[in-house]
Parts: sequence; C-alpha cells; structure tokens
Amino acid sequence: MRNIGITTTVPVEVLLAAGYRVVDLNNVFISSAVYAEDIERAERDGFPRSSCAWIKGMYGACLRYGINEIVGVLEGDCSNTEALLEVLKRKGIKTYDFSYPSNHTVENVTAEINKFMDIFGVTAEQVEGVRKNLQQLRQYAREIDELTYIADKANGFENHLYQVSLSDFNGETEQYLKLLKNKITEISQRAPKSHSIRLGYIGVPPMTCDLYDFVEAFDARVVYNEVQREFAFPRSIAAETIYHQYYDYTYPYNLKFRLEEIRQQSKVRKLDGIIHYTQAFCYRAIEDIVIKQELDLPVLTIEGDKSNRLDSRTKLRLEAFLDMLWDLKGGV
Repeated sequence: MRNIGITTTVPVEVLLAAGYRVVDLNNVFISSAVYAEDIERAERDGFPRSSCAWIKGMYGACLRYGINEIVGVLEGDCSNTEALLEVLKRKGIKTYDFSYPSNHTVENVTAEINKFMDIFGVTAEQVEGVRKNLQQLRQYAREIDELTYIADKANGFENHLYQVSLSDFNGETEQYLKLLKNKITEISQRAPKSHSIRLGYIGVPPMTCDLYDFVEAFDARVVYNEVQREFAFPRSIAAETIYHQYYDYTYPYNLKFRLEEIRQQSKVRKLDGIIHYTQAFCYRAIEDIVIKQELDLPVLTIEGDKSNRLDSRTKLRLEAFLDMLWDLKGGV
C-alpha cells in the first residue's frame, strides 16, 4: 500500500478508496521526538525563520518519512501551502491539490470533491462505501468527546488526541478502531472528576500540548477542542452524502460559519471561557479581532511558535486568565 501525505484534513475517503495509506504530516511532525530537527532541516534548506513552524515541520517530516506523494489544501487552510508544494515538487515528490471553495455552497463543494475523485480514479459509490465504513470510528471519537464534557471522565488532552488523529486514523483504520474501543473502555471505568472552570480551545491544534495538563493543575479542564472535533466529523452520520459532510465541515470556510458552531458548543458544554491559540506568522491570528468581538465569553489569545512546551510568560497569562474566570464565577 502506497503512502500519501496530507497537509490538513482532506476528503480522506477518496484516498482510502484509491488504495492509499494516508499520513497527516502535521501528526508525524509534532508527535516525533525529533520534531525540532524537521524545523531545522527546513531552515537549512532555505525556509525563512519568520515562517510558520507547522509548514517547516511538515516539509522536514515529509522528507524524513520518505513520502513520495502529497495532497496540499490550497484554499481553506494555510496560505503558504502552495509554496510548500512547489518546493516539494522540486524534490521529486508528486503533488496534488484540493480546495475548500470560499464560495461556500453544496454545489461548489460537490464540484471540488468530484474533481478530487477524478484525479484518483474512484467513483462516488466507492467513496460512499468507505465513508460508511468510517462511521463507527467517528462515532467512537464522538463517545470520547461525550466522556469529556458530559461524563467528566476523559481529560482535555485525550479529547484533543483521539479526535485530531482522525485526520489520518494514524495510517491504519482497523488498528485505530481497536485503539479507540480500548480507550473508551478504560475511560468509562474511571470515576468522574469535575473541574470548576470549563474551557473551550479554538484555533489550530497546538504545538504546546502541555497546555491541557497545565490548566488542569488550576482546577480547570478543556471540554471543547474546536478544530480537533471538526477533524472527527461529529455530524457526519447526519450527512446525506460525502458532499454534505464536507460542506458542513466548519474549519476551512468563513469565520462566520465557524463562529455559529463555536457559540452552539459553548452553550451545550457550559463554557466559562475560551483559549484561542494562534500560530506565529499565521494569517489566522488576525481573526482574533473578530472572535473577541463576536463571542460573549472571555477569550485569552496565546501564540505558539517552534517550542512544544509552554513558555513562562504564557503560563503566567493562563494562570491570570483562570484566576479571572474563578472570580467571575464568584469563587464557587
């Protein structure tokens, strides 16, 4: 089975129907013990220091992992992906592109997915068959989410990890299905552990995953991971077709569409505040202006760069934010 890299969530059903093993380069990069070497390799090869660590990391991970084919999302994700594909193409890597149309209609999404299916020579029937087979995996991810914000048994990092990994299912759908089953069994047997402060995390998945343990030390828990949850397609069972599923996927479309779901989940999960993570040198950081104006909850914006650990300044800001939320709740 051939490996194919992806730069973010794409219609993975198409790639699986075409017989590929899918590898999310973000996951391969950030989960590696040598993740910093991927960034260093990119900078040695000419990537500017003032460019996104995720882009540099994906470049290094692609070469380290020996990926020969890659799908990059040119519209609806990172504005630097097109340049990344050009550089990788010069390295002899076969590149494909996919776009989430900015004119967000079912018709336009359908046209883009049909083009994607044509590129890989698969039919809508084959893709729907794969989508049906993936529903159990996605349902299990939804169970882990519910074990976090309803049952108070899963922690914020588990909520993050077992949803974000559904972008590529760790490269093995059957093995990942077993992993989720076992994890749900383990979590379900725990005693509930509630926290006084209920947090939402919005924005791209963090470089600094120690954030989750840090806030829990202050009687708080992240019970909503926005983009990670979208990677798991929690509403896919209700989608009539793959076209509707990817139309309903909030992350790559306009901010107004994303905010509607964030507001709804904030109410359902009874959030006290929101952490908005932005990545250094990313255009999405500008969206923070609108987010703070549109949401009715306190929002703390933190920025990550190359490190996979929180720095001292960010820890102080998080602690002060949690103290403020505690005061707003009346210290009860």
